[in-house]
Amino acid sequence: MRTQYAANTQARAFGRKRWSLLHVGSGVMEGVMRSDAKICGESGTESSPRGLGCSLRHFACEQNLLSRPDGSASFLQGDTSVLAGVYGPAEVKVSKEIFNKATLEVILRPKIGLPGVAEKSRERLIRNTCEAVVLGTLHPRTSITVVLQVISDAGSLLACCLNAACMALVDGGVPMRALFCGVTCALDSDGTLMLDPTAKQEKEARAVLTFALDSVERKLLMSTTKGLYSDAELQQCLAAAQAASQHVFRFYRESLQRRYSKS
Repeated sequence: MRTQYAANTQARAFGRKRWSLLHVGSGVMEGVMRSDAKICGESGTESSPRGLGCSLRHFACEQNLLSRPDGSASFLQGDTSVLAGVYGPAEVKVSKEIFNKATLEVILRPKIGLPGVAEKSRERLIRNTCEAVVLGTLHPRTSITVVLQVISDAGSLLACCLNAACMALVDGGVPMRALFCGVTCALDSDGTLMLDPTAKQEKEARAVLTFALDSVERKLLMSTTKGLYSDAELQQCLAAAQAASQHVFRFYRESLQRRYSKS
């Protein structure tokens, strides 16, 4: 009996620290963007899943990593990694108190050095996205704080921050009307669309667009763009992001199922 108990304890401990992995294969946009040859001229292959810009990088997520926050998550998107912690609902300073809803704050810390203008801009975008889904009216006169630490930046950093924040809010049990995710698109000089671009692809791209979408109706919660693009290209990128979000939300579900499964 003592040996069996030790084995069960070890298995449970391994299950809590188990990473949830999902590789999103090539051609995820094939059905949606088939009519546009510039976006995806032919279906990708397993040997070159990102060769045509029609795939997402692999995802990995681990929740409940930190002991002090009420919820935490580490989200890996390719080689981009972000660690998120959620504190609250907790007591709020009188100067920041809102009488009919919770005060939501987002703090983004870079990998090296102090936060700059880019981090402050991303904080505002992430806060606006979280405020659109968090049911703050259920916890008036309180504070909910999301702290994000960049571990590595290899492209699509804002999208990875959004995904890490969502999984941390879920782990902390913060009430939300829907989940949300971030998807980044890039357009090169030829107008070819690339999903989930790397840092090199972002640097060489003509335009980079990041969208935040909800899990219920795929509604647009937030968008930020950089570079030159046409109205038609904007609609193409939004359609591509909405289709790609299905794979992100599917990963959310599978990740949570692995964590809470009794087996």
